[in-house]
Amino acid sequence: MKVLFGKEYLGQLYENGCCNDKRHRFQPQIVRKYKKVVDLMISSPNVLSLTRYNSLCYEKLSGNKLGLSSVRVNDKYRIEFEELLQEEETIATICNITELSNHYK
Repeated sequence: MKVLFGKEYLGQLYENGCCNDKRHRFQPQIVRKYKKVVDLMISSPNVLSLTRYNSLCYEKLSGNKLGLSSVRVNDKYRIEFEELLQEEETIATICNITELSNHYK
């Protein structure tokens, strides 16, 4: 699966482990797990293969987040992303990292 980053800070978190934006700072263990989950997404052939990993809790979102899917980073954070199918290759565009408390509002 090809992974794109919808916002600059998400790419910086993956590439560097930190970002220039002071607003989006996360604990080092969250960043490590984020990188691990993104690597898992990249190595997966498609989004359905993410369902094999129960710890990710892959789900399609509904309500005001219709059209987005999410996977769990840890108990508190999720990665939200859009799924596109382009020439039989799945492209996941990561939109943001949300806290679970915000996820269910």
